[in-house]
Amino acid sequence: MILKINFDSEEALYVQLCNQIILGIATDMLREGDSLPSVRQLADEIGINMHTVNKAYSVLRQEGFLRLDRRRGAVVALNMDRLRALNEMRESLARLVARGICKNVGRAEVHALVDEIFDQFGGQE
Repeated sequence: MILKINFDSEEALYVQLCNQIILGIATDMLREGDSLPSVRQLADEIGINMHTVNKAYSVLRQEGFLRLDRRRGAVVALNMDRLRALNEMRESLARLVARGICKNVGRAEVHALVDEIFDQFGGQE
């Protein structure tokens, strides 16, 4: 998996790393049980501090995307329950829709955009 980190972005590096790993899972580039590189290896690979990678892995573990195994390191483990995922999506989506409404984005445009993004990830009905 190729991670795209934008060093010029105002978004924190660990957040970018989390988002890239989540996108990798959503697009099936990463699957349940796949091992991620060690903290040191990934930090060296993309040229960031080990603490940044460690923070990203910790956040992903807390959110139920990874488990940390003493022998295998960070492993993709999708144990986040559906209700929790829906609540998190609702909160994020509410903020995004509110921003869109402030910019006169209509209901049909929002629905079309959600459908487009959902289809990109091969979502199932």
